[in-house]
Amino acid sequence: MSKIPVIISTDPGVDDIVAILFALASPELEILAFITSFGNTDISHSHKNILKAYQAVSRHLEAFPHEAARFPNFNAPVKPILACGSVGPLEGDIHSAQYFHGRDGLGGISERHPELDLENTAVQDAHLTITDLTGLEVVSHLIRSRPPRTVTYIALGPLTDLAWLMNEDANLFRERIGRIVCMGGALDVPGNTSPVAEFNFFADPYAVKKLLIQAEIENPTLLPLDRFLMLPLDITTLHELPFPFYKTHIDPSFETSAKPSDPRIKAPLVHFTSSVLEQTRVVMLQFGKDAMELHDIVAMWCAIENPPMPEGSIDKLAPGWTARNRIFDIERTGELTRGFLVVDRRDDVSAYAPGANRAQVQAELEKHKFQHGAWESTAVPALVETEHAPNAILPQGVLCVDGTPGPATLLKLLAKRVWGVEE
Repeated sequence: MSKIPVIISTDPGVDDIVAILFALASPELEILAFITSFGNTDISHSHKNILKAYQAVSRHLEAFPHEAARFPNFNAPVKPILACGSVGPLEGDIHSAQYFHGRDGLGGISERHPELDLENTAVQDAHLTITDLTGLEVVSHLIRSRPPRTVTYIALGPLTDLAWLMNEDANLFRERIGRIVCMGGALDVPGNTSPVAEFNFFADPYAVKKLLIQAEIENPTLLPLDRFLMLPLDITTLHELPFPFYKTHIDPSFETSAKPSDPRIKAPLVHFTSSVLEQTRVVMLQFGKDAMELHDIVAMWCAIENPPMPEGSIDKLAPGWTARNRIFDIERTGELTRGFLVVDRRDDVSAYAPGANRAQVQAELEKHKFQHGAWESTAVPALVETEHAPNAILPQGVLCVDGTPGPATLLKLLAKRVWGVEE
């Protein structure tokens, strides 16, 4: 089976960097480019974090050359391009997630682990093509250079660069892109950067509006929604890397930033990931959870398992993956609701609508044994039955993934590919 050529748009924070290691270890992919942007950290650190990930893999393979086959995309025949994308949103102030990812995007390893700073550019030059071209120029060139409908664009950060691309040449992207996989949004669950908003959509809601919202008049920058897959918090939050699992199977000495990782007693790649994750563990424990949520890793997994389909064929998701069309708008300027996905629950078959008689709805939820809390609004949304083939991708609305082969399946695959752990 031929590899899936992918362009990865990313703002490398903690989960992004694990997703990138996952991509380097996934033989299904051919990485064409990394387009770094603002988001979890600033553009400068985003760029450096890609280089740090490559440096970590290089050091690991120097120590364990027999493991080179585990990272088939590290010594790629054609080196991926590394280019800088957007430094800020289409409009408004820049918002970052440094409160979670640290100033450097990787949990503050710059301060705790100076040994992980970039030593030189030799390693990166050997495995990456670093360019001064803009991300927009790189993406446009790559899409033109590959056969139509073969390239997957993976958006792990804000959608700003994709919005600029559509503004520049929407017809090129619509005609030639194979699939767009996007981690972003929160539909029926709370947000993670505010009570109502997921971070990537919060960081640039203007880009989301231009790319995903169908207006009454034609939207000239609307993405080809028949080839767009959105992975909101509703599905990604269910997938976790439990830190006790990490400690048991990957790094027995792993703790928190209060006890920093020691490079003298562990493999280079394990030292790198433990150094990145140790402060994340501190933050997550403050939220009452001893695990990292695998948001961007789920999106990468989706891209691996769901390659573009040839033009004219029925586009279906791989076994175990399900999705349904959702219709929403996005709040861009609200004082408290920036990035909030607004679903019209009054008369929309894509939404969970409690209806007027709340007592009756509560009784129905209990009758059918739907999981719910004290109020029906906390229930797991009921799936809406539609008249189409299972998993068929329909052109209306935004197709949102609501089912995967399962968190345990992802955890097992991630541990095997990135760390070589066989349970």
